[in-house]
Amino acid sequence: MLRHPARWIAFGGGAGLVPVAPGTAGTLLAFPIYWGLAPICAPETMLGLIALGFGAGIWACDLTGRALGVADHGAMVWDEVVAFMLVLFFTPAGYLWQVSAFLLFRLFDILKPQPIRYFDRKWKNGFGVMFDDVLAAFYTLLVLAVARLLIAG
Repeated sequence: MLRHPARWIAFGGGAGLVPVAPGTAGTLLAFPIYWGLAPICAPETMLGLIALGFGAGIWACDLTGRALGVADHGAMVWDEVVAFMLVLFFTPAGYLWQVSAFLLFRLFDILKPQPIRYFDRKWKNGFGVMFDDVLAAFYTLLVLAVARLLIAG
């Protein structure tokens, strides 16, 4: 993992190396990172850091995938970290909202409804690895927005 910084990033600092459900471990890693940064960052700074994380993920996942011979190796979880940080940025405060966001994101990331599945199968590079999780984030936020509207009446 430490042979190249790209692997450290792609593997989420080791979160992707857990033997069971590495994608879930990567998604969980987003919580402390986000909670640590959000109170000290202006909203535009937070979005900038998420965008920077996305760009770093394209580079890291592309290099790591090529080195491992698997474009989207299961241990590469930086895509989950960054995409879920984006979800947390737009998710209303509160335990119930954030747990719901986590469950929805994992559901969409695992089931890969269209067009997530299409991009996951077609784009076998760092951008593709990162992009399909951004789509899962979008679906998550869409469901949360509808829920919020229904609750508000």
